[in-house]
Amino acid sequence: MKVPANPNALDIEYAIRDVVLPANRLERQGHRIIKLNIGDPNKYDFDTPRFIKDAVKEGLEEDLNGYAPSPGLPGLLSEIVRDENSRGNAIAEEDVTVTHGVTEALQLIFYASLSPGDEVLIPGPSYPPYITYCKMVGARPIPYGCIEDEGWIPDIDDIRRRMGPRTKAVCIINPNNPTGALYPESVIRSIGDLVAEQGKSFLISDEIYDLMSFSDPAPSTARVCPDVPTITMNGISKIYLAPGWRIGYLSIRDVDERLSEIRDGIERQARARLCVNSICQHAYARALSGPRDHISDTMSRLRRRRDLSFRMLNEIEGISVQNPGGAFYMFPRIDGMAQEGWNTDKEFVLDLLNEEKVLTVFGSGFGEEHGSGHFRIVILPTEEMLQEAFERMGNFMRRHTG
Repeated sequence: MKVPANPNALDIEYAIRDVVLPANRLERQGHRIIKLNIGDPNKYDFDTPRFIKDAVKEGLEEDLNGYAPSPGLPGLLSEIVRDENSRGNAIAEEDVTVTHGVTEALQLIFYASLSPGDEVLIPGPSYPPYITYCKMVGARPIPYGCIEDEGWIPDIDDIRRRMGPRTKAVCIINPNNPTGALYPESVIRSIGDLVAEQGKSFLISDEIYDLMSFSDPAPSTARVCPDVPTITMNGISKIYLAPGWRIGYLSIRDVDERLSEIRDGIERQARARLCVNSICQHAYARALSGPRDHISDTMSRLRRRRDLSFRMLNEIEGISVQNPGGAFYMFPRIDGMAQEGWNTDKEFVLDLLNEEKVLTVFGSGFGEEHGSGHFRIVILPTEEMLQEAFERMGNFMRRHTG
């Protein structure tokens, strides 16, 4: 007789990596797959800056091989505070907890703040862990609409409609994954006003792509909404091009001690899991204090790839896409999907993979209500590789649309 598992664990899906399984089978058969599925710059032609790599060696030589303090290395905490303060987020070192990436930060926040029946408002579509971790504790992720024709900007009226007495938190991902939307200050302020009006919830702001903007950097939510309790998340993965190091953090900017119990719950979890990789923490401190020359180069390359992707995708009959303001994602719409014989966007993605060997991620994996009928791509590959992928995609659509 099988020992039963937690049904919430068996319900977990992670579309971004789930689609890799059929792609791996095709690769084992000798096919070359063009991969537009995973947001890892290091899988393409981007690399961690040399001075940050050197800091890992430095950490080894400085004998940082033992356990680090549970909140984080003091040197990293001070650099995080300096960086957040420079963006207008008024925090101190005791407000910061270093985590195994932003995903663990989200876990700590949800596990400390949510009880069965609580509700969390998340962007629709949304990065899958926001859905998964919420359900793991018996809470309900409530997606709020984002307006596709306006560049996937949050629909403030929909957020107002969906807020209720069980709303515990409202999440902002800016710039957004999976759409690449960059939210202006006015939108963030309007969301903060709704949270302040409700009076029982707080803001969770995922700012891992904050410097990956094609215009001005994404505004700090804590700065824009100073009277609303806000937990900010960020890390080394994206702009410092080191996703495999798994170093992130959360910072709590409280108002009137409203998050004191949640803070305690987060800190207790951090102590229970001991600490985060000490060597990579040292390297992250160096990244925050060091030169940022690589950022302009990264964004210049991504801008060219974004422009090419936007043009070529919108030239494909049956595909349309909004121009992202940040990050490195696009979330194209499959126009007339049902009429062309696809019952779901997952069927579309798998057919595209099997027929043209182009790997994308089905949009419903980012939420059924707002993601269905779409697919997500990354614009990280070289321009040559992107051009080939879209040519194959165009052939695929012409074949299916007649």
